[in-house]
Amino acid sequence: MTYEIEIGRGKRGRRAYSLDDIAIIPNRRTRDPKDVSVSWQIDAYKFEMPVIAAPMDSAMSPETAIALGRLGGLGVLDLEGLWTRYEDPQPILDEIGALQDEVNSPAVTGRMQELYRAPIQPELITSRLAEIRAAGVTVAGSLTPQRTQEHYKTVVAAGVDIFVIRGTTVSAEHVSKDHEPLNLKQFIYELDVPVIVGGAAGYTPALHLMRTGAAGVLVGFGGGATATTRRALGIHSPMASAISDVAAARRDYMDESGGRYVHVIADGGMGTSGDIVKAIAMGADAVMLGSALARAEEAPGKGWHWGQEAHHLELPRGDRANVGTVGPLEEVLFGPGHHTNGTSNLIGALRRSMATTGYSDLKEFQRVDVVVSPYTGN
Repeated sequence: MTYEIEIGRGKRGRRAYSLDDIAIIPNRRTRDPKDVSVSWQIDAYKFEMPVIAAPMDSAMSPETAIALGRLGGLGVLDLEGLWTRYEDPQPILDEIGALQDEVNSPAVTGRMQELYRAPIQPELITSRLAEIRAAGVTVAGSLTPQRTQEHYKTVVAAGVDIFVIRGTTVSAEHVSKDHEPLNLKQFIYELDVPVIVGGAAGYTPALHLMRTGAAGVLVGFGGGATATTRRALGIHSPMASAISDVAAARRDYMDESGGRYVHVIADGGMGTSGDIVKAIAMGADAVMLGSALARAEEAPGKGWHWGQEAHHLELPRGDRANVGTVGPLEEVLFGPGHHTNGTSNLIGALRRSMATTGYSDLKEFQRVDVVVSPYTGN
């Protein structure tokens, strides 16, 4: 049952909840954390943990994508980022990190826009993906819908295993008077690799994306911790409600399609282990992490974090943020943790939460009971 709140005489709105607004509650049974499985599978690819790295230059390089893959996750490289614009992006990364530390600085944003004006070089797309493939891990790369038509043949020819189409928001029916938009259904049908697409922030848009044949749908709007989309565009989608809505679309699409399962991947706003736990509890099969992985010592941003929105050439709506460094990537994911704020041993925390509530795998854990309990800082 859905309840709408009267905002004024002429407008009503549905109450939506963020991950901070909810909490999971223990059941009658508990388990040993060692008996809990956090593995998941999408198409033919199985992973030991439900972690996908967000395609952000501050969090993912070919090297860190390889490291994450060897640890059991999936690294996604931004194929419109610095790694495909510069032969050696390290000096650029160093410069971005050295820019004056000031929030909402037009000078910082302007300089980042200049650095990202360099053209994308198709040969670098090929070489970066080849580097990841040579390491023997699953290869994933991301393009925005606007660049997919231009570069997807290069990406597929390079041997990508999983193709990600990721934007601030992606719809199955984009309308434009100026150019022929990407036909997602035809595009996905013609590809021989599974496609993850998003973001989507509601039941109807997610259902339409599932009908295109996507293997997974990203849930979220904007770039998470560093996004200012709500401030710039007035658009925001609280993640707990969004994930639940898209999970409902997954359920209904399974009935509609005769059993085809589309994976729900929470994307954005999950900087701590508790956020990851609650995202899966709300129905996500996996999570796409940016800031949480940008805190690793191996992260290219060296404690600085930014997304594509931060350097948009016409309407930037993201900040470069200093998220700090927690420790090596393995410690961030598997511990041992030395931080009490949920920034290290992310997978250990997920295991313990599942064990405490008595669930043995991720699909079971999606049935855990939750309560509305707005976060008070304790």
